[in-house]
Amino acid sequence: GHCRLLCKPSALAQHLVRSLGRSAALRGGRWLWPCWPQLQLLWQLLQPPEPEPVVARELLQLPDAGLVALDWLVGPWGAAGAGGGISSPVLLLIPNAAGKVTGGLLQLGLRALERGFIPVIFNRRGHNGCPLTTPRLQPFGDPGDLREAVTYLRCRHPSASLLAVSEGSGSGLLLAYLGESGSSSRLAAAACLSPIFRGRDWFEAGMPWLYEWPLLLHLKQGLSRYAGALAEVVDTDRLLGSRSLRELEETLFCRTRSRPTSWESYWERNEPLRDADEAAVPVLCLCSADDPVRGPPAQSLPRELFRSSPYFFLLLTPHGGHCGFPRRGPGRCWAHEAVLEYFRAVAEFLRTEERRKGLPRPR
Repeated sequence: GHCRLLCKPSALAQHLVRSLGRSAALRGGRWLWPCWPQLQLLWQLLQPPEPEPVVARELLQLPDAGLVALDWLVGPWGAAGAGGGISSPVLLLIPNAAGKVTGGLLQLGLRALERGFIPVIFNRRGHNGCPLTTPRLQPFGDPGDLREAVTYLRCRHPSASLLAVSEGSGSGLLLAYLGESGSSSRLAAAACLSPIFRGRDWFEAGMPWLYEWPLLLHLKQGLSRYAGALAEVVDTDRLLGSRSLRELEETLFCRTRSRPTSWESYWERNEPLRDADEAAVPVLCLCSADDPVRGPPAQSLPRELFRSSPYFFLLLTPHGGHCGFPRRGPGRCWAHEAVLEYFRAVAEFLRTEERRKGLPRPR
């Protein structure tokens, strides 16, 4: 489908080119729907997940008594349909920064479940019905809570490969985690669907109202439940009256009552790629040139990162919109198949390298 893989030449890159090149998911065709990214975006916001998945929720308590929620997908068949074994790979799904679990993310989880993965959704503090037990939410690029969740998953599934995939603005959290953790991330591989690479520029540029207003209303609806508790630390009237995602983000994390900070200082600590040079696991970023949310490719894609780092791979397609990547037939999103094929290819490559070098598998 006229996709290009931008990366630094390496043995893994050659293996991915061969594996993804054979994938039926990347074979394009003559179809007008991919050429209308705004309509795709509207369809994504309105469509329900099919079929409705069954989810088992688990609350994880953090060191400061806060809570995050882990939603284990057990399929549309109930608990009896969970097919993953003790050594099946665990796939951590990270929603966008607003905490909205889209139909596309659920579809990816169901596809992974059918392929033998154990999918689990990471929900931040106060998002998607997760109780807010402390007057603190998670900043855009603060991976502290995600690190605790990864540690817990590693303890619960010690013999399984741990993988992660993020959607849209949620990629800021995953990229920040990979950079800060380096070789201690405990992940075997990661993928980002339509990631936001430059957080500050993204907030300052704004987005199409078709995307920004639904997310803004979604965030306000969740925050209004905890207005009483948050009143101790932020101006809730200003917060709930925000007219843009930037104003809401700035009110929530910069204009606090106890520790106010500047917008510049906030992004010094929360830019997704601030420690990208330290990342030490393969990361596939699926991006579309016509993404109406991320912005123009020339300003929003860090091409130099993909040319210089052996761990970052950019799969760039001319049409696909934002997290859409539509195709005909079942599945509707070819990026889901591409991500699962990428994880299979990376696992195959790592097994081959271990046998070639005679390295023991890490415990």
